[in-house]
Formats: sequence, C-alpha cells, structure tokens
Amino acid sequence: MTTLARIKQDQVVAAFIAKGDEHLGAMGYTEHGFRHANLVSNINRNILERLSFSDREAELGAIAGYIHDLGNAISRHNHGQTSAVLATDLLLKMGMPPLEVATVAGAIGNHEEEYGQPVNNVSAALIIADKSDVHRSRVRNNDPATFDIHDRVSYAAIRSFLNVREDKRTITLELTVEIEICPVMEYFEIFLARMMMCRRAASFLDCHFHIVINGTPIL
Repeated sequence: MTTLARIKQDQVVAAFIAKGDEHLGAMGYTEHGFRHANLVSNINRNILERLSFSDREAELGAIAGYIHDLGNAISRHNHGQTSAVLATDLLLKMGMPPLEVATVAGAIGNHEEEYGQPVNNVSAALIIADKSDVHRSRVRNNDPATFDIHDRVSYAAIRSFLNVREDKRTITLELTVEIEICPVMEYFEIFLARMMMCRRAASFLDCHFHIVINGTPIL
C-alpha cells in the first residue's frame, strides 16, 4: 500500500520539491519547499481525521498535501495541473490503485484558485490546508523596506491555526496579524479569492468556514 512515509523516501519527489522551491525563490515567491509540503500534508490529514473520514482517505489527503506543488519545478504557470500529471505517473509506478490515484490527482489539479474546485473530500481538505498556510516564516526577503504586498501580508502573520470542530461543523482559520505591518484590509485584498475558495471547500465537507483575526471574527 502506498503511504506518505514511502512518498517521503522517494528521491524524485524530494528533488522536485527542492527544485520547485528554488525556482520560486528565484522568481520572488514565498517558501514552497519541505516546510510547506509537510505542513499542508499534516493539516490535510488533520482536517479529514477530525471530520471522521476514513483512515485511508486521511492518508490520501496527507499524500496529496505533500506532493501538491511538484509542478513548480517545471513552471509556476498551471502548476497545479502539472503537479497532478507528475503525481499520477509517480503513484501508478508505486502501485497505488488507479481509483486512489485519480482521487489524489483530482485534488492536486484543483487546488489553485484560478481554476480549482472542490471535487472530492481530499480535494476540499487540500484547498483549505494549502490556503491556510499564511505565516512570517514563508517570507524570503530579509529587507522589510522592499516588501511588496504579498511579503507584507505574510510577514505580518505571526500565528496561523486551523481549528476544525466536527461537533459544530466549522473550520476556522485563526490568525494573529501585526496590523502595524499590514492592515487587515490588505490581507483581504490579496487573499479574498483564496478565502472564498476555502468557503466552497468547507461547504463541500458540510462545514462552515470562518476567519478570526486577532480574536475578532472577520468571516
């Protein structure tokens, strides 16, 4: 059975994650390396586990989360779909059943807000896990004076936690933001499309999506 542990041992996966992060760094993007891959993988699994989906579905979520950005090694443009194709080839070679491969590939291919939609449970959880990773540690630029709005929004977020409540059917992104660095309005200017996508994904999981910033409900 194909597991996350086996995926993490694969040299091709490791190379594509590392090179993808290197390429995005050269283009000025925030961190998309092993930290992001591991965090999205863990959050994806937690969402599905806390909502009482099966252990195998949670494992597929963890796998999808870990390899969802492989395509960045090739191009940032349409990287979700490129990642899905790479993942399909990789997982089939590992012997994963085709139906499971299709589930993971569909999730990966639909995780970007430009064209993605929640198409299965793994997909919905992946969208939320990926878009909830907003944190200062992702900013590569060491000079705040040269921050663009994306750097400023990420740098201002000093805490990010996804609170999943099965009893209330809620998924809440709790952020602590230094508003002197980035006003809350700038956060929504950058992330509104992503947050609306999270709402659709939460709805697919029969949940309501909320955002709390500095203790105040925003959405």
